[in-house]
Amino acid sequence: MSKSLPPRGLRPATLLVRGGTMRSSMDETSEALFLTSGFVYDSAEQAEATFNGTETHYQYSRFGNPTVQMLEQRLALLEGAEACRMTATGMAAVHAAMLSHLKAGDRVVASRALFGSCHWIVSTLLPRYGIESVFVDGGDLAQWQDALSKPAALVLLETPSNPMLEMVDLAAVADLAHRAGAIVVVDNVFATPLLQQPLKLGADVVVYSCTKHMDGQGRVLGGAVLGSRKWVEEVLQPFTRNTGPAISPFNAWVILKGLETLSLRVNAMCRSAAQVADFLAERPEVARALYPFRADHPQQALAMRQMSGGGTLVTFELRGGKDAAFRFCNALQVIDVSNNLGDSKSMVTHPATTTHMRIGAEERAKLGITDGTIRLSIGLEDVADLIDDLAAALDAAGGGVARAAE
Repeated sequence: MSKSLPPRGLRPATLLVRGGTMRSSMDETSEALFLTSGFVYDSAEQAEATFNGTETHYQYSRFGNPTVQMLEQRLALLEGAEACRMTATGMAAVHAAMLSHLKAGDRVVASRALFGSCHWIVSTLLPRYGIESVFVDGGDLAQWQDALSKPAALVLLETPSNPMLEMVDLAAVADLAHRAGAIVVVDNVFATPLLQQPLKLGADVVVYSCTKHMDGQGRVLGGAVLGSRKWVEEVLQPFTRNTGPAISPFNAWVILKGLETLSLRVNAMCRSAAQVADFLAERPEVARALYPFRADHPQQALAMRQMSGGGTLVTFELRGGKDAAFRFCNALQVIDVSNNLGDSKSMVTHPATTTHMRIGAEERAKLGITDGTIRLSIGLEDVADLIDDLAAALDAAGGGVARAAE
């Protein structure tokens, strides 16, 4: 039988292990995997009552599944949200959060610093449906004030941003957005719910790619959308049920098990990321190193006000542009070249030719993404081994460029 959690508030590490658990009649220790597409009814009358909403019963795993429900409840408890719905991928979560809320004639204001696919939705997809899109520099409150001086339906942002780790003042932007009539949707992937909780800072909706830190071990895809119960049930749920971006129960189960170690992994990765950032900042091959909690980050004060840790990502710029960046990536022996992040394995990617390739050179320049920019996701390896690997790769990448800069 399932035990109810105590009424007092539990801390995140406990919620990550215990939150949302529902035991079946078999009293299993681990969360059960309900690998089923559908469910049966005791009678035709029960089926009718289920479909007309007078009886609560599982219908179909596209609508709801016990394993998926456990994950939704656990994430809602962790985030401090009233409700959560899972999706098949992180991008399905972003798409569903936006398109469920928007209609032709609406206006969207978004931070320019978005993941490439999110940028495409705002810049290319929404205008096809008669939705106006406006981009602003996320760190410039004056631009937010100007853009939100007119009515808007939705604001989309990520903070810290991908890949330049730009911070957005969530409380200030949420206040401006609400005055303009907009809901605020925050992509919180880089911070995770352990380091930043946007709903407490005024956001209305939070989205995640659970593929990243929540699974965090390179196994499955998944996404989550969290918000008020009213918005989730009346706006989001009809959209997801009828368009079908459902997560598989197996993927939900894997993410549930990943959550049990999320606190341990994120805290260890943050400690290593801070050390790596300090190391990179001292290397002559590196023009600049960005980490939200470093004193030289242009928005350190905001980062420390909004976040409880600096995160697991470090972004840096190599002198020598693309050639130096490729020499660096190809010389790594421990760290993998991959466009994923938040994994137990450390990974690097070259945003200009991968994640942000399709937004174009002009837009990359506005974001500060150069041909020498490298995004580094720190994993769980010994940090001394990571620094040794980075040092050797920087030696291979630098050559005369580094010596000339000294």
